Amino acid sequence: MLNTDDLFDVVEATWPAASTTRVGPWLIHQGLGGGKRVSAARPMGAATSEDIELAVSEMAKLGQPALFSLRPENAELDTKLAHLGYDVIDPSILFLGPIFEEELPPVTAFDIWPPLQIMKDIWAEGGINAGRIAVMERVTGPKTAILGRISDRAAGNAFVAMQGTVAMVHAVEVLSEYRRMGLARNMMYAAARWGKDKGAEHFALVTTGSNIAAQSLYSSLGMSVVGRYHYRMKR
Repeated sequence: MLNTDDLFDVVEATWPAASTTRVGPWLIHQGLGGGKRVSAARPMGAATSEDIELAVSEMAKLGQPALFSLRPENAELDTKLAHLGYDVIDPSILFLGPIFEEELPPVTAFDIWPPLQIMKDIWAEGGINAGRIAVMERVTGPKTAILGRISDRAAGNAFVAMQGTVAMVHAVEVLSEYRRMGLARNMMYAAARWGKDKGAEHFALVTTGSNIAAQSLYSSLGMSVVGRYHYRMKR
């Protein structure tokens, strides 16, 4: 039975930082432009005000802003950071469910690796830049990209990777003019089919708390909320 800690391990394995170093009570991640998830400092225990200064210093050495990833069990540290002027950024939700198998309409989604240039262009329109593509390339386990098609054109992408028996989806992007037309659902069908072929028993992903449409989709696929986290940084 997967627990929340297991799922956080899956997140890190399927969307890895360029490097991770233990410094005091912190895991310091080097993101190299790959976004918050691979750049935030992660507490591994209680942290004093001096420890917070240590993390800030270590992130500055990497050329990264002071950014902290916090889970519900980090409530005391969360309060300290709030008092120091760090604001909550991107409350996020982890979804998990059993791997599913739904019939995929013809010519609507394909698994392709490495991603085609048109896929990189679609991701770029959603802010998924070369740094995030590099994160995908760093994954050492089974992985692929999903290309979604609608109205006879490429219009969406997702990335999916395996850790253990979990297929985890990241970087879901649909071009704005093709949203709410069922493309994201077909992409999830394709990702789940790929995962099942690789031996996946579970399907997982992360979305922001503000993305109500995505949450509705994932719930309709039989997935449930199993964890939450957020970031803190100074604006």
